[in-house]
Amino acid sequence: MTDSAPDTEPAPSDSAATPAAGPVSAVERSGVSRRGLLGMVGAGAAGLAVGAGAGIAGTVAVTQASAATGGAASVHPFYGEHQSGITTEVQDHLHFAAYDMMARTTREDLIALLKDWSYAASRMTQGLDVSATGAVGGSVEAPPDDTGEALGLAANSLTITIGFGPTLFESDTGDRFGLAAQRPPELQRLPAFLGDALDLDHSGGDLCIQACADDPQVAVHAIRNLSRIAFGRAKIRWSQLGFGRTSKTTVDQSTPRNLFGFKDGTANILATDADALRDDVWVAASDQPSWMAGGSYLVARKIAMIIESWDRVRLAEQQHIIGRDKAQGAPLSGGDEFTAPDFQATDASGAPAIAPTSHVRLAHPDLNGGVRILRRGYNFVDGNTDLGRLSAGLFFLSFQRSPEQFVTLQRSLSKDAMNEYIRHVGSGIWAIPPGAAEGSYVGAGLFG
Repeated sequence: MTDSAPDTEPAPSDSAATPAAGPVSAVERSGVSRRGLLGMVGAGAAGLAVGAGAGIAGTVAVTQASAATGGAASVHPFYGEHQSGITTEVQDHLHFAAYDMMARTTREDLIALLKDWSYAASRMTQGLDVSATGAVGGSVEAPPDDTGEALGLAANSLTITIGFGPTLFESDTGDRFGLAAQRPPELQRLPAFLGDALDLDHSGGDLCIQACADDPQVAVHAIRNLSRIAFGRAKIRWSQLGFGRTSKTTVDQSTPRNLFGFKDGTANILATDADALRDDVWVAASDQPSWMAGGSYLVARKIAMIIESWDRVRLAEQQHIIGRDKAQGAPLSGGDEFTAPDFQATDASGAPAIAPTSHVRLAHPDLNGGVRILRRGYNFVDGNTDLGRLSAGLFFLSFQRSPEQFVTLQRSLSKDAMNEYIRHVGSGIWAIPPGAAEGSYVGAGLFG
């Protein structure tokens, strides 16, 4: 906890952010499949207009509002070598959703859905409505294409990251999507870990979408509209809202704090660490299968914190459990927040300065064969429990080249003294394909 439609529309490349004030293309196309269009209507959305006139009008209406709030500076391109939302500077808010494909859906339905999602995501990440006609265009006698709650808001650094779960590659009734042969060997359900108390209704999923933004309404808007587009093809299995990032991915970001009050993510992999990203985050061309090259693996863990018990623990004991000073985040072996922990150092009594059961020690790469992961976690508060306690904790998200990296660390943490104050209540793993090329869609390589 302490120590990324048949017709699609080009969007900016991953090499540079494109201001939200420019049109997506000279001639706006609908970009959503007929199935997606019917699904949006069934979920309360209008048909998408086709033609340059409707497209330009819809684009101008939204981009004027985005420009008015400074949206151009907070745009992350959807298309590129890697999906955004991994090494992207961690935003302040999260809406994460896991989906299951509906019964009797086909391979063609899945492909069309990914095309529709990619088209809509490429627009929303620019600060545009989900379609050309948006929330205020088209016929007033039909529901609008976009739900409208983000109208007038800037892009707010929105990123949308799409992943594939193990169950997408299997089925009780056979290989209905024809993907079994393309399943990554490492994309397996996570093993059981000591202390797991998983709610299976809030774990797993055929697909996942991670929407991160600096405005919570922008993140919620993204998941809401992508879910509407999925109507009739996929449904939300479970979702999670998060706030207050618990990690950083750039040197310019300060180290945030988790709900236990400690700085979190001090030693996280940064976007500028090319060697670590190559070795520990991105799937290599030499890895299997080839369609995953440039992608990553995402692990999500919902970790409930027993806040009330923790709040009654002496400060000295809290620091002993974590292995760091609470005020500055320095390791108990001395120095400042960014001083490397010295696991050989002792205190005045001759005991290890950093306890063998401390979180910092058990999670450190030096004691785990050099294993590192890139973390993008968020705090959450889901109201209160039946006992009148806060239902709160950490929604842990990590990206790694191989799921075995997470498994290694989690097994090491079975001895963590902090386990007395946390419970892992939700879990999931997904293959995150590489980024989509302009005019294509996320996951295109999977389908050949």
